[in-house]
Amino acid sequence: MIATPAWPPRSTPRLFVDRPLAPGALRIDGPQAHYLASVMRVKAGDPVRLFDDATGEWLALVSAAGKRDVTLDVTERLAEREAVPDLWLVAAPLKKGRVDWMAEKACELGVARLVPALTHRTVVDKPNVDRLRVHMIEAAEQCGRTALPQVAEPVKLPALLRDWPEGRALYFADELGGLPARDAIKPGPAAILIGPEGGFDDGERAAIRALPQAVGMSLGPRILRADTAAAAAVAIWMATAGDW
Repeated sequence: MIATPAWPPRSTPRLFVDRPLAPGALRIDGPQAHYLASVMRVKAGDPVRLFDDATGEWLALVSAAGKRDVTLDVTERLAEREAVPDLWLVAAPLKKGRVDWMAEKACELGVARLVPALTHRTVVDKPNVDRLRVHMIEAAEQCGRTALPQVAEPVKLPALLRDWPEGRALYFADELGGLPARDAIKPGPAAILIGPEGGFDDGERAAIRALPQAVGMSLGPRILRADTAAAAAVAIWMATAGDW
């Protein structure tokens, strides 16, 4: 017996739409229309997957494809919005390129919220939050997420610690040592704190350790760059207390 091809095909284009989705006509313009019409070369009847960070993922069919816009017919919901593990990534902003990579991997790994934290040794004091969100959207489109991580406005470390939520653990990667990550992590709402390339200074480290919810943890015997440490710590948390 010949197998029935999967529908929609795995090669179907997938886009984030910044509006609530429902059955009916939907007009796409701008860069997304260019991507569908000029890059993917969709034509009438072709499927497109859509998600909106609210109602889940939907199937749409192209009804018209022009040079400046594409009209879709949203037909059915394919999946509900995913349940997201309650994990924040709090990280000192890095140089362009490395911070973009970190944002992408945070999205792919399942982080719920990204919080840029400004420290004494932070090399970028005004991270482009909109650009980080764009990179997260692109990552979500590629990896199949139906929920987007929130991206918070940058906050200085003292203010972050002062207002830290009482019921949320703060696991911070301390290059001077701490519990092995697999032993430090416990179930419950959590955040991972990653410092800048130069690490936390002595005053910052003391202030972090003074926070009752803070737990210092080690990421192993090798020194990791900040973006690598972020990805490693999130992966360990997801495997230990998340949804892996």
